Amino acid sequence: MVILGLLLAACTGQLPYNSLDPAGPVAQKQADLYWLVFWIAAGVFVLVEGLLVYAMIRFRRRSADDTPRQIHGNTRLEIMWTILPALLLAGVAVPTVGTIFDLASRPEGDVLEVNVTGHQWWWEVEYPDLGLLTANEIHVPTDRPVALNLTSRDVIHSFSVPRLAGKQDLIPGRTNIIYLEAPEAGMYLGLCKEYCGLSHANMRFRVIAQEPTEFDEWVEAQREEAAVPPSGSLEAEGLEYFSTGQCIGCHTVRGVDAAVGRVGPDLTHLAARDTFAGAIFDLNEENLTRWLEDAPAVKPGAKMPSGLRDMGLTEDQIEAMVAYLLSLE
Repeated sequence: MVILGLLLAACTGQLPYNSLDPAGPVAQKQADLYWLVFWIAAGVFVLVEGLLVYAMIRFRRRSADDTPRQIHGNTRLEIMWTILPALLLAGVAVPTVGTIFDLASRPEGDVLEVNVTGHQWWWEVEYPDLGLLTANEIHVPTDRPVALNLTSRDVIHSFSVPRLAGKQDLIPGRTNIIYLEAPEAGMYLGLCKEYCGLSHANMRFRVIAQEPTEFDEWVEAQREEAAVPPSGSLEAEGLEYFSTGQCIGCHTVRGVDAAVGRVGPDLTHLAARDTFAGAIFDLNEENLTRWLEDAPAVKPGAKMPSGLRDMGLTEDQIEAMVAYLLSLE
């Protein structure tokens, strides 16, 4: 029953973090190397275990007086089981080293540069050549190689999007690079794979691959400054609370002069994203309200203070700020 349970669990398909279901050329090379080494290891396992079982049966003790024949080594066998594993490991090393160098080399063509900075516990995403700054969602065009320049603002994190590019560490004061490419449009889930504190499990992100024309449209929309809400509206009231309170010290909203903080995510086009808070919450009125009321209560260790307890916001003020944030498309 245990073996059957493990077998059935292994048959589960369409898992979002399944590195053995590659969706891009980088992940495909990694999967190909994995399966090559796996089947070689499986063959060695069957051979060694088969010989062991054969020896246990063939040379087992058959009576109380049965004493095994004593031997003192076999030079041929010892040479054989020394040379063969060495040749086998050398054979495995050739495709392994080749794949490592292949994945570490910069792809040819028009490579999109993206800077990703890990924070406790969210991802800052910058497009230096496009002048864009966003968070937790990485938009990329299909069929175009992407270079992700990874670093950390605080502790060691690990960037992992298994179906596209495996994983790579983010280390403070150092930049590591990982490449990916998505042949087909779609959403690919990623997460932090290095324990980084209380909300490590709540540090996720999404890679959103778009057709080139759709990606260009997204870029143009992101370049716009934040929309100014109509005077006298609930959104305008929320902007007033946002721009005169503590929010502007941590967040940037382009178009709001005082809002130039870099402690938290850039909120200029927050409503254009599907998620927030490390991609763990869907972006909607209910979740934003809970977040502004008491962020540490819904995401352990969140560095954003509680709106009700620490910032002294009223429920009416939070309602107005939620309306404003949802207008930032």
